[in-house]
Amino acid sequence: MLALRRATLRTNLCLRTTSRSSLRPSLRLLTTSSAQTDRVSPHLLIFGALLTPGPFRQDTITRLLYSIGTKREVERYLRIFSASSHPSQPAKFAVIKVGGAVLEQLDELALSLSFLYRVGLYPVVLHGAGPQLNEIIESEGVTPDYIDGIRITDPRTLNIARRVFLEENLKLVTALEKLGTRARPITSGVFTADYLDKDKYGLVGKITRVDKRPLEASIRAGALPILTSLAESTEGQILNVNADIAAGELAKELEPLKIVYLNEKGGLFHGVTGDRLDVINLDEEYNSLMKEPWVKYGTKLKLREIKELLDHLPRTSSVAIIRADSLQKELFTDSGDGTLIRRGYKLFKHPSIEAVGPDRIRQVIHDRDPEVQHGTQSVSGVLSDLKKTPYTIYGDEPFDVVAIVSHPPGEVPVMTKFLPSRSGVLNSVTDNVFNSIKKDHRKLFWTAPADDENRAWHFERADGSFTRAGKSLFWYGIQDVNEVEKVVKEMEEKGRIERSYLPVGPSVPPHRRPDPPSGVRPFSTYSRAPPQEISHRGTRGYATAAEASSTGTEPKKVALIGARGYTGQALISLFDSHPHLSLSHVSSRQLVGRPLDGYTKSSIVYEDLTTADVEAMEKEGAVDAWVMALPNGVCKPFIDAIDKGARGSISGKRAGVVVDLSADHRFEKEWTYGLPELYSRTALKLSTRISNPGCYATSMQLLLAPLLPYMNLRAPPTVFGVSGYSGAGTIAGQNDSDGRPTTAPKVPPDTLAGGIRPYSLTDHIHEREASVHLSSLLTSSPTSSSLPVSGLDVETGPSAEDAIVNSGNPLQVAFIPVVAPWFSGIISTASVPLKDNVKLTARDVKDLFEKKYERERGVKILSKTPEITDVMNQHGWVFGGVQAHSSGRRVVVVGGLDNLLKGAATQCLQNLNLALGYDEFCGISL
Repeated sequence: MLALRRATLRTNLCLRTTSRSSLRPSLRLLTTSSAQTDRVSPHLLIFGALLTPGPFRQDTITRLLYSIGTKREVERYLRIFSASSHPSQPAKFAVIKVGGAVLEQLDELALSLSFLYRVGLYPVVLHGAGPQLNEIIESEGVTPDYIDGIRITDPRTLNIARRVFLEENLKLVTALEKLGTRARPITSGVFTADYLDKDKYGLVGKITRVDKRPLEASIRAGALPILTSLAESTEGQILNVNADIAAGELAKELEPLKIVYLNEKGGLFHGVTGDRLDVINLDEEYNSLMKEPWVKYGTKLKLREIKELLDHLPRTSSVAIIRADSLQKELFTDSGDGTLIRRGYKLFKHPSIEAVGPDRIRQVIHDRDPEVQHGTQSVSGVLSDLKKTPYTIYGDEPFDVVAIVSHPPGEVPVMTKFLPSRSGVLNSVTDNVFNSIKKDHRKLFWTAPADDENRAWHFERADGSFTRAGKSLFWYGIQDVNEVEKVVKEMEEKGRIERSYLPVGPSVPPHRRPDPPSGVRPFSTYSRAPPQEISHRGTRGYATAAEASSTGTEPKKVALIGARGYTGQALISLFDSHPHLSLSHVSSRQLVGRPLDGYTKSSIVYEDLTTADVEAMEKEGAVDAWVMALPNGVCKPFIDAIDKGARGSISGKRAGVVVDLSADHRFEKEWTYGLPELYSRTALKLSTRISNPGCYATSMQLLLAPLLPYMNLRAPPTVFGVSGYSGAGTIAGQNDSDGRPTTAPKVPPDTLAGGIRPYSLTDHIHEREASVHLSSLLTSSPTSSSLPVSGLDVETGPSAEDAIVNSGNPLQVAFIPVVAPWFSGIISTASVPLKDNVKLTARDVKDLFEKKYERERGVKILSKTPEITDVMNQHGWVFGGVQAHSSGRRVVVVGGLDNLLKGAATQCLQNLNLALGYDEFCGISL
């Protein structure tokens, strides 16, 4: 390796003085023998190819790429990246931010960018020039000055900065042009900014607008756009902007597949071991990683900035931090060569089909199981076989990969099913799920068809394998072939695998190289197994596949039944702004034949859908989802019609998702209760029948859930809820001047005379709803050893256990509703007695809520007591106003939401998004 590095340096030095023609014979020599290629840096081969005169073919570079990765890897990534852009949006491939120090490695940088250009990829390149600027400023007698890490920029500093940026920009463009790569310098016209703080920082800008048109024009003209991070104010004043921040704002505007930060270090590094962090999956690891004692200062800031950036981008986007000479390996191999940061998805594992969702499991088996597709097994047969032994289902939230492991006590586990989607393979979700299985099982057997297109993946993860009768048997965790034969024999005798694998014989995979692949990345960023426990590392793969399935962006249709009331109108407004969901049918008996107001995507006329209409629509697959915005006790005939239509479906589509906003199904186990912040999002993603929680009940449950382990079950909490008059519903009003029926509030505000009116003082339906569902959380609350607030001794003795075990609903919430003269918005105040041996301070309580909801985008924690203006017209839930009684034995907490939005329409859309495969907050502006 040292020799290669030195050879690289010598070659780079020689290239500056040697004519291109003199390199041609050496290029022939380097490419005539694969053995010779193995001994020479692939980077040198590509460098030589780019400097070789004469006509250039794109497939030449593609073939040279095979020296850094397999043909399958290279062609897959080229296909993905090429598909990322479209003539209407040509800048979707990548934003590459070049650090000022990397500009000193101009040859390496120009080579890496020219390589991308040669294979038809056009990244948007933005560079800094910090080290160069400091050098010139200091040479002119000016001392660089910083506040909060931000360079103080006076007119003299800005004048120097502008000159340096233009010079460095021209150097890079010139170097690219010398390699035959067209490049366009873009030093203004992209970023508009305001002063960040003129008095404090001087001529430093905060970007307010990004104009992508100059970038797209450059790419359409066949040139790489090369930007500086200088911005202009609306008055034309040039402002200095941090290059990292500018790259982030650029990425938010372009939404590229890759955001690449080129620096000298080539990644982020573990603060204790010094090892490079290979992959960071933010959804799984961010919170734990930020608590590591070695994550501090610059590393913590960088992670926080990257998370904030990726939270603004589609899940298909990812960030890579690498060296300039590692760009090809990072982009075109599974192993990569820097630090990859992606949002990822959370993984799950469940011990039963019911916990995952029978409908979704059946669909995955039907669509992906090769034995089912070949007719050798049925879906019902697969599910029936599962019941013969204890099993665990592994997967990720979008179900891109599902695995089933059978593990009878005392026997070696068998992975009976491993069912990835194409997206799961491309994004290497397969590796994440497989690593989750390895954490639970030290030994494992599994089979795969001998002609499986991903057979290389199986071979790389097995300690041994052999193929017979068209199937390959794989295993890990056993090194002795005699033990393998013994285990296989026992499995065959018990019917756990087919009777075709004895005697055990050797098998060499046809694709295997003489040297096993190295450098592939494990799943965890910070919790690595000791080397002796790792037999084969999983490849990192590509986190941002452009060829993923249509899940997440596919347009779908919704029918809304009961659109006349306040909630129906709120839903129409949300659907109008949703990027993927469209209303196709809106039903209201009173408004039949009249145009739908407030919906601009298409012209919709109110219908009066009968149950026969609904049944026929479901049978034909006319819509993907149904929303029932009807009064309590009214929707059953429509639900029955949908169920009947689904049973006779001729469309081949999944049964339509139903979200019921009434209280009719909130207590039925066959329906999934749709409060994502507290209950299973996975269950919602798998469900086709969802009951939308009530408005008061939503606020109560969010308000009480963090306190459940500390509550005194003998003295339950009391919640006082005050709602705007829209929460009382509507009645038929007078027809307007055009004869159109109107609605009127059941409780007109003028009847309240500016005051409030308590009602349903006991046994309100939301009182029961909150009690029942919170009780399900209480029975599964953690023990004191895992509670989020340290130093608290929570009662877990016989009396508390008896109260939980012996009562169907161990928690009985007392609720008092009140109607007020404002239109919408609920403020809920809860008084919560605590267990006898528990004392909490206000700080303890706030910590509990912050811990509980730290990852919830729809929850906002205030430092003050919420007021109605904090919740009105807002899509989320708000918390604040914590006080603890002087005894520490009782706490009072306050929360709130808009009853028409988070209490109804917004929550409905959250549930629909999850069930239909979209981002939970798609179409919802928080």
